[in-house]
Amino acid sequence: MPTGTAVKVNLLSRLAPDADPKVLDMALQAVHCAQTSGVATDAQRLAVIDYSRPSLQPRLWVFDLHAGKLLYEEVVAHGQGSGDNYATRFSNRDGSHQSSLGLFVTTDTYIGRNGFSLRMDGLEPGINDRAMSRAIVMHGAPYVNPIAGKAMGRLGRSWGCPAVRTTVAKPMLELLKRGQFVFSYYPDPAWLERSRLLNCGVHASTAPTSPRQPLRNDHA
Repeated sequence: MPTGTAVKVNLLSRLAPDADPKVLDMALQAVHCAQTSGVATDAQRLAVIDYSRPSLQPRLWVFDLHAGKLLYEEVVAHGQGSGDNYATRFSNRDGSHQSSLGLFVTTDTYIGRNGFSLRMDGLEPGINDRAMSRAIVMHGAPYVNPIAGKAMGRLGRSWGCPAVRTTVAKPMLELLKRGQFVFSYYPDPAWLERSRLLNCGVHASTAPTSPRQPLRNDHA
């Protein structure tokens, strides 16, 4: 990995000791690959989601890469089609109600039926590049409630969106809007092998692009 990336991994690991350093490493490698190709070169913030963790545990970390700070450590919902307390299934397919893996770049915020929400472009062809057309966005939701979730044995679930607690949604999404990065991880062998951003040297001739697909009314 690039020397600068190794330094950042060590820093992020100190800021978020409960996060898996290997996941942070992959997130930074994906960001580095995207930026090398000219995508979101001015990005200062990165959200990392580790879907290998149970939904009732914090598994979303938001970092300010420029200032070297941890901004949020939060629970986050996964899609109904991805699993119960643990997410184990992921898709790029419309109607699957499953979460998507990989690197996203954020665009604009808006007020939808789920309140204040943040659109994301998936940067990985065949993995998450239908995020816009699927209306996979970040938003707040009342079902993202760890206290109520303990009674169910899991957090409430979305239709594929990485939903967060309503009390943190607006300030968090304000910090993540317009050209910041979101990285969603799960140890899925097919994605780890196919990802152009995690295997940047192997796929150097196929630079990532930010697909602009028709927008749809937002999902839950």
